[in-house]
Amino acid sequence: MQVRRDGVPAKDGKAIVYWMQRAQRGIDNHALNVAVHVANELKLPVVVYFAGISNFPHANLRHYYFLNQGLRDVEEDLAERGIGFVMRRVPHEDHLRFFHDVGAAMVIGDENPMREPEQWRRLISKRLTIPFWTVDADVIVPSRMLGKAQFAARTIRPRLKRLLPDFVQPYENPKATKAWQRTKRLFADDVELDITRGWKDLDRSVLPVEEFAGGTHAASKRLKTFVNFMLGSYGRERNRPEVDGTSMLSMYLHFGHISPLTIALAIEAAVKKDESLRGAADAYLDQLITWRELCVNYVLYNDRYDSLEGAEPWALKTMKEHARDERERTYTLKQLEEGKTYDELWNAAQRQMVARGWMHNYLRMYWAKKILEWTPNAKKTMQYAIYLNDKYLLDGRDPNGYGGIAWAIAGKFDRAWGERPVFGKIRYMSAASTGRKFDSKRYIAQNS
Repeated sequence: MQVRRDGVPAKDGKAIVYWMQRAQRGIDNHALNVAVHVANELKLPVVVYFAGISNFPHANLRHYYFLNQGLRDVEEDLAERGIGFVMRRVPHEDHLRFFHDVGAAMVIGDENPMREPEQWRRLISKRLTIPFWTVDADVIVPSRMLGKAQFAARTIRPRLKRLLPDFVQPYENPKATKAWQRTKRLFADDVELDITRGWKDLDRSVLPVEEFAGGTHAASKRLKTFVNFMLGSYGRERNRPEVDGTSMLSMYLHFGHISPLTIALAIEAAVKKDESLRGAADAYLDQLITWRELCVNYVLYNDRYDSLEGAEPWALKTMKEHARDERERTYTLKQLEEGKTYDELWNAAQRQMVARGWMHNYLRMYWAKKILEWTPNAKKTMQYAIYLNDKYLLDGRDPNGYGGIAWAIAGKFDRAWGERPVFGKIRYMSAASTGRKFDSKRYIAQNS
């Protein structure tokens, strides 16, 4: 927990406010639970506030539609705990105004390592006159406990393992002892309505994905399906894009509709019932905890996470040395966006991204590396990859995405490999070797 503004709660305060931003869920939320504990101690009600801003960086209609669905679950789950919920969208989303309107005794928020949201928190902490705490509800081990940037999975893994026993504990989800009563005069937008209505500058070119429904309830349903029917085969099928053998929870983690701890507890509960699942569970948890929290750590401690400057010195050196290497083929951003390259496997992955708002993790690596091969230089590669990632993927605009792109293009978390044209010492992936590891023809047909 970070104390961003110290002091005692306002004596005349009427409620404890939880400012929800990244952790968009009404259960299994450490930041919310802290707010409830404080409120119960002070004999005050709790009200959750969500600001519907229209200009979140790189967000479009697809993202807001998914978010909108999740807010309905938030309101329902909070009501069962006696907690109020108010969403205010543009032009009524003034944070300080809301804190004043409800008589906030103090404010508790969640954390977000991304550049802009962190700036928002710092700005609010300067403007508030009441205490302001933030709680890391996005990871299992609070990110700042590691203290510094981690070089690779092999360095963060043992550190996380030492700390995990203290944090892999069931949620309490306490109820508010004093229910919040909304006054008739307090303005609130209706989460059942389209949150984007009237937003003239919003990018509406990327349509919602009907295949995935947003929200904690949909995330919980997907988790149960994965644990009950797919976990046992995860070790065999996780790198087979044509069978979709993964949990597909990344978009729910991005929006905070489900907690990584909730997922980890469900996985461990399954292993407790069937020890034969241990191997598959360990493989999955390594992705969920080690790699995901490594990416969060990367974004938290490296302000240049979305540019080449975030790379290690060896990678910067090899990219500079090969900056002028001739490419056999180059494609414009428009050609890439439309999946019009000579590589049918890459085109299928791009079409999956555009149509489904999701791409299999194994192909994300190949996808990014081919862009490096097809663009004039690594700087432009990074720009193109991030643009496409953030525009189409439901789990885009996320530390995991930026970490994955940095790994593929700039060797982040990796080591130097053998020298070759264009890539230098950056790890290379070929279409032939990648396509042989699964039924690529079937995958291409599925995404034609």
